[in-house]
Formats: sequence, structure tokens, C-alpha cells
Amino acid sequence: MISRYSRKELVQIWSEENKYKIWLDVEIAAAEGMEKLGQIPKGVAKAVKKKAKINVKRIHAIEDKVKHDVIAFLTSVTEKVGIKARYLHQGMTSSDVLDTSFNIQLVQSGKILVKDIDQILKVLKSKAKKYKFTPCIGRSHGIHAEPITFGLKLASYYEEFKRNKKRLLSAIDEVSTCAISGAVGTFANINPKVEKHVAKKLRLKVEPISTQVIPRDRHAYYFSVLGIIAGSIERVATEIRHLQRTEVYELQEFFSKKQKGSSAMPHKKNPILAENLTGLARIVRSYTFPALENIALWHERDISHSSVERNIGPDANITIDFALVRLGNVLDKMIVYPKKMLNNLNTTKGTIFSQELMLELTKSGLSREKSYSLIQAHAKKCIADNLDLLDVVMNDKSITSRIPIKKMKKIFDYSAHFKNVNLIFNRVFK
Repeated sequence: MISRYSRKELVQIWSEENKYKIWLDVEIAAAEGMEKLGQIPKGVAKAVKKKAKINVKRIHAIEDKVKHDVIAFLTSVTEKVGIKARYLHQGMTSSDVLDTSFNIQLVQSGKILVKDIDQILKVLKSKAKKYKFTPCIGRSHGIHAEPITFGLKLASYYEEFKRNKKRLLSAIDEVSTCAISGAVGTFANINPKVEKHVAKKLRLKVEPISTQVIPRDRHAYYFSVLGIIAGSIERVATEIRHLQRTEVYELQEFFSKKQKGSSAMPHKKNPILAENLTGLARIVRSYTFPALENIALWHERDISHSSVERNIGPDANITIDFALVRLGNVLDKMIVYPKKMLNNLNTTKGTIFSQELMLELTKSGLSREKSYSLIQAHAKKCIADNLDLLDVVMNDKSITSRIPIKKMKKIFDYSAHFKNVNLIFNRVFK
């Protein structure tokens, strides 16, 4: 992933240096397990741990000749460790190292992503409570519907990211497996107890049955969860973009004093961060498809998944991490305009209370169909002629004869729409 959309912590996890370090951890843990079983001499793991050094350039130089990354890695280790290194990788196959290490990188990344989501949840909870009873218009199909509160909007996002956290924790657990089972996964040349030792040492679970690779449905699940999280990021970003439109302007991304909005128009303040998040979300979602395609490998192993994972492993995790952190900052620093929300709420001059009027007419004995048609006709006229719905219906005897004036005025009150806000908040934030 390009540095513009990367954070150091995730970049380090997916660095060549860290990858080879994990490979070495796997090999050392396997050697320890073999030593316990008396399969290799005592002291091999200790010697490797003490003498082995990761030299990325040297590994690449060897790989240029042998055309095999794991062999190049083992050769590089042997150059530093000496004769005892010949006991490394006994009965193992490349996938034992590659797959177990890849899962460790996913787990390392996933744990940081959980922290990112926790920060978003913290911000959303604080903002939702702050704007719990701040009136704003609810929209369906982009059209004014009925009143809600800005706090409810934020609480909705909070609940969604709670689900995302739950999914992510499940996905991390899904890929927290270890396979040290040898060629085609039969343990023909390695004791299953070695796998058990490696799993315990590296805080993983034993893969119940691995062909020669860890089954890729696990990884497809992990990357699919990242895709869902990306969708949630875009949902919030899209709302921010809409609410910052000039015609709406209910909130705004933070805009620093020296920030420029347009190279041509000095007045512009554009929602560039939310737009950026929309783009990044598209990238992450695009990685779910190749991850799903990786499930169907040939027989007990092929490497058609390898090139895919070398790309989507770092790119998807680094990108979603950057996007989550950016979203958290946008939400934390966003500028909210409650007065503008109230102005927009009143734009249609009371037509947003049409449902209450209709329901009250039905309670008076008028059919739903007639009630709907009557109120719809008045609402259309109000919108067309810029009239206030309350004024119009107050002059309609067919309505005032059925609904008392005191009751009529109560219908045009926002408070009825907010009577269950506390209940909803208790459900979300309990």
C-alpha cells in the first residue's frame, strides 16, 4: 500500500523483516517441539535463537538463484547458525511456515483493527450522548420524512460498529490456527505433538485438518469481515458528505486555518476526508472477491492463492486500519450545526407531521384511504405554494370538525417523536 494511506504500525507488521522474523519463530518453536520428542539433538532451538539474524537483502539474493523463498530463508539462517541449522524444518513443508506465519500476521493486524474500532465507538458514544435530543430531519430516499435526533443517527453507527467489532473478533479467532503437518497434511514425517507445541508457543489453535495448506475459507471470512467494515465506513462517510452539502450544511469536517479547499475557488470547504474514506472503502471491499476465490484450491495444495495473499494481506489490512483511524478523527473533530438542523427540519413547514394527522383522522372514524388522500392533497399544496400545513388544515372544516384545535397543535410538536429516545439509547448503550 502506498505510504499516503498507511500507518507505521501496520506497515511494520507486513514488512519483510517482520515476516521473516515470524518464520524464524515458527521454525524455532517447531525445533523445540522436536527436541522434546528426542527427534533432534538438544540445543538446536537455542543455537538458532542466539545466532540467527534476519537479513532481507541476503534472503532475496539467495532466492534469485534458488527460486524458492522458504529455501532461501533457511539457507540464510544456516549461514549464520552453522551446522546445527540442518535440523531445522525436519519433516515440514513450506506451507507449514507460510500459512502459520500468515495467520499470525492477520492476528497481529486484527488486534490493532479492534483498537481502531474501539476508538470509533468511544467517539460515537460521546457524540451520540451530546446530541441525544438535538432535533434534525430524518430522510428516506433523500426526501424529508419525519423528525429524529442527531444523537439517534450517531447511535445507529455505534451499534453497527459494535457488530463490526464482534465480527472482527470472530474473524481473528477463525484465522488463529497453526498447521505443522508436513506434505499433504498427513504428519508422515513429523509428529503431531510438534504442531501442538508450536500452536501453544505462538498462541494459536491446532488446525484440525489441513491438507497441505490451512483451508482458505478461514481467510475468506476474515477478508469478508474487512469488506463489511469498509461498507460501514462508507455509510458514515456518505452521510457526512451529504450533510456538508451547501443546501444542507448540518455539519462540516474540521477545516484548519491554513487549509485550502480549492485551487480555483477560495470559498470552498470540501468534505475531502469523507470522500477519501469512500474511495478507500471501495478498495478494501474489492479484496473480498479474490479471498473468496482462494477457497477452491486444487487437491491438497496449489499456490494460486499465494500471489493473491501477498497483495491483499498487507493492502487490505493497512488500508482498513488507515480508514478506521481517519474516520475516528473525522467524527471526533466534526463541526455540528444544530440551528441549521432545526432550520432544515422546518423547511417543509409542517408537512413532516402528515402521518400524525392522518392517524388522528382515522381514529375519528374516517377511513385510512380518505384520510391519506385528504392530507396528501393539503401537503402537496403546501409544498407547491410554500404554505404552512397547520394553517391550511386549520381552515379545513372537514378536519377541524374531527380533530380539536388543542389536539391539532399538539400534533405539530416534535416531542412526540422523541418520546422513545431514552429507550433506544438504553438498548444501544446498556
